[in-house]
Amino acid sequence: MHFNFNNPYTTTRMPVFARNVVSTSHPLAAQAGLRMLWKGGNAVDAAIAAAAVMTVCEPCSNGLGSDAFAILWDGKKLHGLNSSGPAPAAWNPEYFSRKYGDASAPPKRGIDSATVPGAVASWMAMSEKFGKLPFADLLEPAIDIAERGYLVPVIIQQKWVLATPELKGQPGWAQAFLPHGRPPNVGELFQFRAAARALRLIAETKGQAFYSGEIAQALEKFSKDNGGALTAKDLAAFKPEWVETITRDYRGYTLHEIPPNGQGIAALIALGILEKFDLSKMPLDGADSTHVQIEAMKLAFADVYRYVAERRAMEVSTDQMLDDAYLAGRAKKIDMERAQEFAPGNPVKGGTIYLTAADESGMMVSFIQSNYMGFGSGCVEPTFGVSLQNRGHGFSLRPGANQVAPGKRPFHTIIPAFLTKDGQPVMSFGVMGGNMQPQGHMQTLVRMLDYAQDPQSACDAPRWRFNAGLELNVEHQMNPEVIAELRSRGHRMEVINDNYQDFGAGQFIWRAGDPGKEGYVAASDARRDGLAAGF
Repeated sequence: MHFNFNNPYTTTRMPVFARNVVSTSHPLAAQAGLRMLWKGGNAVDAAIAAAAVMTVCEPCSNGLGSDAFAILWDGKKLHGLNSSGPAPAAWNPEYFSRKYGDASAPPKRGIDSATVPGAVASWMAMSEKFGKLPFADLLEPAIDIAERGYLVPVIIQQKWVLATPELKGQPGWAQAFLPHGRPPNVGELFQFRAAARALRLIAETKGQAFYSGEIAQALEKFSKDNGGALTAKDLAAFKPEWVETITRDYRGYTLHEIPPNGQGIAALIALGILEKFDLSKMPLDGADSTHVQIEAMKLAFADVYRYVAERRAMEVSTDQMLDDAYLAGRAKKIDMERAQEFAPGNPVKGGTIYLTAADESGMMVSFIQSNYMGFGSGCVEPTFGVSLQNRGHGFSLRPGANQVAPGKRPFHTIIPAFLTKDGQPVMSFGVMGGNMQPQGHMQTLVRMLDYAQDPQSACDAPRWRFNAGLELNVEHQMNPEVIAELRSRGHRMEVINDNYQDFGAGQFIWRAGDPGKEGYVAASDARRDGLAAGF
């Protein structure tokens, strides 16, 4: 039977309640995480196992050549991890001007869009610092799935098809991802034996093969053969960075984000502006509530796109950008009757897969890894199936805080998030999808904290996405009367139906028990093929 997998009906997911839970955008990854918990592992072990499976099962979003970030609660305190890789040592503006003329940014695709991949290093760092099980055990499910294959699900297959025309000519891509000269069909078996070889070596060497061994040498040769600059020395020099989170209080809770070079600060700025408004008195999903959230997000992005880069290169500090008096002044710029385009302020006066895991000991992990744009650079090292990200495209070639330089990290879109209250963990969560990520953080938190919606309802609700200027995308489920009212205020709104990228996709785990008696409420976004599973 050849089924039609284009389901015309809206399906409702129910929240999952359990003492141990993993929520991801692919069911096999959630189950891999649960396997580690069943074996006596903790939430970190579960997150690493799930992340490894995701590199195989959702290749349009991430791979072994991805970057990663994490925020985790170890039972006593929060830890942030920045595992985004830097530019190769040979990269500078002159390198790109010689090859690409007067371009404003490195290329979107190809070998010169790939920085040092950091995802595997994040697994190594988390396992070494917090894991319970042997590192090799964590990669067993991913190795098995890559070797034996899996049946391609609906939404991932859609993106596979859409990416093929642009990427089929990139080195190694067709060999890896067009096994029959075409994208796999829905429900068709896809095997990724090259990635299985890499995962096995990574498991046997606790990751060292990737950064200083056989895989590193293969990546250098692949880069050189295709005109790139990435070397084994670049890989060997990389180390993830443990960082303190940046925070903002909102409605009695504290939102934690990873500090720049990522865009998580945008969610903090937007919530700091929204705090000046009593949203609970505005109808849920009404025009006023939606309007003020849109305007707050636009104000946040105006500052983020002007000031955020690698932290040491920024002209202003995160404290200045989050200063309460400064944000109060920004909030006063919002006109409830009119949509506006906002310029950056002056704070000096004062873009993926996401997964989350939690265990009954109280450990919670918020983890994200990404190839950036679909399938990243499009370049896949053939021996080991390493699909390289295209984070280099996030650099600028013009003077400024985000200008490319050797060993420098580019502006990043991927951001895990974590919510606490009175210093105790409440929720690990994230919403993947380019610049939708901080917008998704803000929109879902407003629903939970201002309107008391449960995590799954907040996840399922219609979303909007600010693009630039006055331009917005809105999901087709949004109330037509609200859309008409927002258009009358000057918002330029396009109603579209894209259940993968345009409106992001989230995973949420909310702690529902007292310390020592942990239980969780988990939600997984129907905009992906995902699953929240627990026991």
